[in-house]
Amino acid sequence: MDNRLLAFERLLNIMDELRAQCPWDQKQTFETLRNLTIEETYEMADAITAQDYQSLKGELGDLFLHLVFYSKIGQEQGLFDVTEVLNQICDKLIYRHPHIYGDTVVKDEEEVKANWEKLKLKEGKKSVLEGVPSSLPALVKATRIQEKVKGIGFEFADAEDAWAKVQEELSELRHEIELNSERVEAEFGDVLFSLVNYARFLNISPENALATTNQKFIGRFQKMEALISEQGMDIKELDLAAMDNYWNKIKAQE
Repeated sequence: MDNRLLAFERLLNIMDELRAQCPWDQKQTFETLRNLTIEETYEMADAITAQDYQSLKGELGDLFLHLVFYSKIGQEQGLFDVTEVLNQICDKLIYRHPHIYGDTVVKDEEEVKANWEKLKLKEGKKSVLEGVPSSLPALVKATRIQEKVKGIGFEFADAEDAWAKVQEELSELRHEIELNSERVEAEFGDVLFSLVNYARFLNISPENALATTNQKFIGRFQKMEALISEQGMDIKELDLAAMDNYWNKIKAQE
């Protein structure tokens, strides 16, 4: 028998046992698991950013557990079971990949994405943006919005046009700052949105780029703290010029 099926069956059986015997597992609901699942998803994202693939393996297991958990609760409430969940996603994948399971011909990835969005509209969705979760982090949400509207052709012609939009939004932001107006925050948001758009033309994930920069800053700052401490000083007592000097020392070591 396929080892993948054996492993999945083992997880399903363990879930049944935990739900029947463990006081903590018995008390869980869709609502109580929700925040835990979000936390696990971020832990998975951290492992990917750190390229820690052993940790990633563990985090993927945690997410598998959560998906099985939701399916078990759905079964208990007569809403759905894991078989229906898996068959539904299989049916969706087959329907949305007519270039694999049908006669549709595509020339590249972009045509695949465009067909995907058009098929979703045929499924009864009233808006291309209907499937964008409202609770997504803003940076990820901006990317998904732009990817979806691109699928129906609402897109700049090239990277130069996208960069021109960034410059236009920066100019508008600067203008509002000089006026000390109430529109500064809105214009700042427009700048970020246009930068996310430009990042797509560079084939860069803005979320991954910022996550990497955050990780790099944390690493450098903690090394700076350690160096200052090793020299018997308290970072809180240093002025900006002194801290900047130590910061540059850390950068030079890299």
